[in-house]
Amino acid sequence: MFDKILIANRGEIALRIIRACRELGVRSVAVYSDADISSLHVRMADEAICIGPAQSSKSYLNIAAIISAAEIADVEAIHPGYGFLAENPHFAEICESCGIRFIGPRPENIRLMGNKVEALRIARAAGIATLPGSGGTVSDRDEALRVARRIGYPVMIKAVAGGGGRGLRLAHNDVSLANAFMTAQAEAEAAFGNSGVYIEKRLDRPRHVEVQVLGDTRGRVVHLNERDCSIQRRHQKLIEESPSPRFSPRLRAKMGRAATRIAESIGYVSAGTVEFLLDRNDNYYFLEMNTRIQVEHPVTEIVTETDIVKEQMRIATGEPLKIDQGAVQIHGHAIECRINAEDWERDFAPCPGRVTGYLPPGGPGVRVDSHVYSGYEVSPHYDSMVAKLICVGHTRESAITRMCRALGEYVIEGIKTTIPCHRFIMNDPRFRKGKYYTDFVDEILETQRRKNAG
Repeated sequence: MFDKILIANRGEIALRIIRACRELGVRSVAVYSDADISSLHVRMADEAICIGPAQSSKSYLNIAAIISAAEIADVEAIHPGYGFLAENPHFAEICESCGIRFIGPRPENIRLMGNKVEALRIARAAGIATLPGSGGTVSDRDEALRVARRIGYPVMIKAVAGGGGRGLRLAHNDVSLANAFMTAQAEAEAAFGNSGVYIEKRLDRPRHVEVQVLGDTRGRVVHLNERDCSIQRRHQKLIEESPSPRFSPRLRAKMGRAATRIAESIGYVSAGTVEFLLDRNDNYYFLEMNTRIQVEHPVTEIVTETDIVKEQMRIATGEPLKIDQGAVQIHGHAIECRINAEDWERDFAPCPGRVTGYLPPGGPGVRVDSHVYSGYEVSPHYDSMVAKLICVGHTRESAITRMCRALGEYVIEGIKTTIPCHRFIMNDPRFRKGKYYTDFVDEILETQRRKNAG
């Protein structure tokens, strides 16, 4: 195992990695911007180095500053967490060239799956179904119209280098397609420096499910079953759970094999997630692969009793996987709510500011991953997520009951958060029955707004 690693991230994921380091006897080095000088990850790490001003482009995305910090601290490896540089193949290559181990996939893994069109080709080559679409990058509006008319509306325009819902637009007809195409291109260029987009058929009320995989340097891949991530707003995940209430054991086994085939086909190393869309008839279609640890990894950790962060670190040292596929079991049911500093009644408007009071929930089956404390200043410069609340029960019903109790206990004062929204969703009869889909939140919130307006 490594003696010392640097964590090229901030917030709750930095804390999560620091805690894994402590349990493995590994010393941790935090990096931070001027805005994060009083952050918990700075306080909890064994060492901390400032890498720049508040703007992420000048700090957490500043490769030269992070590598300099790693060399000053004399670390053996860097863990990128998620977001920022986690899926940047150039950063992974620089780490390698500097003799620093990158705790994540190989650069070629990141580069291959980071191009969504190439990822679709890889999935098809592995025998996995993909949605009808352009099959490649669409160069102009006229070509987009031809593709959309061929596969039939509605369609999704997606950024080739996309992620996080950026560069993603829905079109229902020729008129909306023209505007959506131009908007998606502009968003993609601004967000990723690549204006390339492609087109896929849009399913009616699909579910968004993903399979966690782990691959070692010996070519072995296992999967840790699925997570259901269909509770979203504006293509951003809000609630995740494992196992999916929709899955049968047969479907779970089929999709698990599909995910491992894709990972094996590219010699995937480290933790990764293969994402699918599931239609009403349980047909599944490859969506993309995220070559990093996911925000929602705790639900999988809990139900499979696997520490994914520790597994990433062991794999990075060259250790073979000790997890046998046949031994992977589901223990209970876990649900995660992403608590964001947002006003859900004002279309999830960001609400940065000072937390004047903070009291997290506790008790059996409750886990809180958060970097927030009383007096903490939620910065407008970074993602609005302030906590992840994860609850586990023997059954889905008991997990929901526990989540409702924990949400009722959770106190975050001084800023608006999405806690009331989560309580609203947890009490919706359709959610409780597991009958939801990717547009579910948008629809129930629009219904609620109309009731309030009337």
